[in-house]
Amino acid sequence: MRPVGLLSLATAVPPYELAQDRVGESARAILGPQYPQFARMAPVFENAGIRTRRSAAPLSWYLQPKGWKERADAYLAAAPSLFEAAAKAALEAAGLGGPDIDQIVTVSSTGVVTPTLEARCMGRLDFRPDAVRVPVFGLGCAGGVSGLALAARLAAAEPGSRVLFVCLELCTLSFRMRAPSKADIVATALFGDGAAACVLRTGDDGFAQVTGAAEHTWPDSLDVMGWRVDDDGLGVIFAQSIPAFVRRRLRPAMEAMLARQGLAVEDVDRFLCHPGGAKVISALETALTLGQGALDHEREVLTRYGNMSAPTVLFVLDRARKAGLPRRSVLTALGPGFTASSAALAAA
Repeated sequence: MRPVGLLSLATAVPPYELAQDRVGESARAILGPQYPQFARMAPVFENAGIRTRRSAAPLSWYLQPKGWKERADAYLAAAPSLFEAAAKAALEAAGLGGPDIDQIVTVSSTGVVTPTLEARCMGRLDFRPDAVRVPVFGLGCAGGVSGLALAARLAAAEPGSRVLFVCLELCTLSFRMRAPSKADIVATALFGDGAAACVLRTGDDGFAQVTGAAEHTWPDSLDVMGWRVDDDGLGVIFAQSIPAFVRRRLRPAMEAMLARQGLAVEDVDRFLCHPGGAKVISALETALTLGQGALDHEREVLTRYGNMSAPTVLFVLDRARKAGLPRRSVLTALGPGFTASSAALAAA
């Protein structure tokens, strides 16, 4: 792939902060009577490696059952403003405005709106009427890397064009307070809300260049992660242990993805990983032979924001950028499919 410069990167979070201890207390009060094994599950709130998370709604909003319409209304109320905040910050950091953007890639899997978010923000951000819109749904936690790779490919296909990539998830709006499953309780302990945005253009401008990208989807793995569509909204699917899956199967897939980009694991100075949870981070360190504690940016992002699904890995990249990117890094994330996605970065 022709190198594509990352001209800017910005992050944004919604206004409500959820303290993990308060979320755990509320979950015990509401879910405990409905889930007889809750006491055995309760330590997940303490062991998740999370101190605070951000939410599109205050904690009180989650204390009563919600249906599809209420969840959709909450997504529509919060998502456009968060999209605008992330996109505007990325544009300003790149020294550009909305009229300078030729293509807009939007990734979100936690809400469904039509017209989609970038269309709803056309006037807010002064995008040109002829700007190409590419909304993407269903990538889940892999969306930050897969979406960035898609935006880079679009930029490479039209040299000189400027592509805005916005990745936004409001995971908390799917929290389940009625007839919870084990997976629902784990999700309640893990997920938060956030957004990130980048501006890309072919060439060697920016703080890094995307030099390649690859994906690997494992056969017969649809039950590892995904959404379950129920009458009252979307319910999370975790049918297999993701940390165990990572330890067993990520390394060969990563070697194959890197080989397609002319790289080996040993060529990578720093893997920048989506921190799905504390146990997933440890499994990544084991699978990639990184050493315990190597993924420090990932742990810090998880502690402060929880797992925001797709944008989380871009929060990790932002921390690494501010600390100083090494010569060669690889951005990677896992998501429904079950799919590993990677993008190779060369520091400017």
